[in-house]
Amino acid sequence: MPAQVELPPRPEPPLQIGISQCLLGEEVRYDGSGARSSFPHAALAGLFEYQSFCPEVGIGMTVPRDPIRLVGTEEDYRVVGVKDPTIDKTDELRAYANEQVKQFTDFAGYIFMHNSPSCGLMRVKIYPSRNAPAKRQGRGIYAAEVTRQLPNLPVEDGGRLFDVVLRENFVTRTFAYAHWLGVNEDLTPGRLVAFHSRYKYLLMAHSQVAYQETGRLLSNLKSDFAQKAQTYIGLLMQGLAQPCSRKGHANVLSHLQGYLKKRIDSESRQELGGLIEAYRLGEVPLLAPITLLKHHFRRYPDEYVLQQSYLEPHPSHAALRRQL
Repeated sequence: MPAQVELPPRPEPPLQIGISQCLLGEEVRYDGSGARSSFPHAALAGLFEYQSFCPEVGIGMTVPRDPIRLVGTEEDYRVVGVKDPTIDKTDELRAYANEQVKQFTDFAGYIFMHNSPSCGLMRVKIYPSRNAPAKRQGRGIYAAEVTRQLPNLPVEDGGRLFDVVLRENFVTRTFAYAHWLGVNEDLTPGRLVAFHSRYKYLLMAHSQVAYQETGRLLSNLKSDFAQKAQTYIGLLMQGLAQPCSRKGHANVLSHLQGYLKKRIDSESRQELGGLIEAYRLGEVPLLAPITLLKHHFRRYPDEYVLQQSYLEPHPSHAALRRQL
């Protein structure tokens, strides 16, 4: 990266994110309960500062209240009362989402309540008719509007965050997006290229396709820069949303090893290469080859490699990579 191109520092926790209010344990669900156990609070402690929302309460529904559900087809559904299907809250929930997204400009992500007809992010039940069996093909009305208006915002279902791979992936995306928000405040072609240079190996680990597409996109920024910048962040976030495989990690680790080729002795190269292969085969955790790589780069610093977000995509105190 050219020395004269400076970027804002990478963000420090806690990041501002939105969350379904019931996931914080607040008793706002239709039956008057909370859902704190549906989200791994301890595993994410210290990383986020939560801003909570309950769209159903936000549009004036009481606690407790009669439940609502999605009715219709995958392409066209409404959220209506279970007991009284003449009660239709679709437009109110969309209007509430339209109003709330105005304050999400600094959000690095959003965690939604699973299965909710308002906040569910994926596989929410849709009933084709009042008495027909449900199909898990929907997205909650509020969640659908938020993600439509903010397509690059990292989002996740609270329940999926119990999976160690998906949890690490979500946190990675939030820190990358928060950094982008800072860079985007004064974006130039040089700053965009500098930003990409820091995230290219992280993107490579997640998605070879997105890695190649961003490279082609940034090869010519002489025209339509604003549009290309928007296309870039879309490609980056879509690529990072794909969880890394062992093959993807091993590929990037091997690329980074190449920067040490002429700096470490043959025995050290063999040790590092063997550890990368052992990780690829599932014999050791990801931290094993990464720790050894960092050790060598402390001895033989490489400015380009040491600025790579891949080596530390989020604060290490969270130990999110320990089980990968």
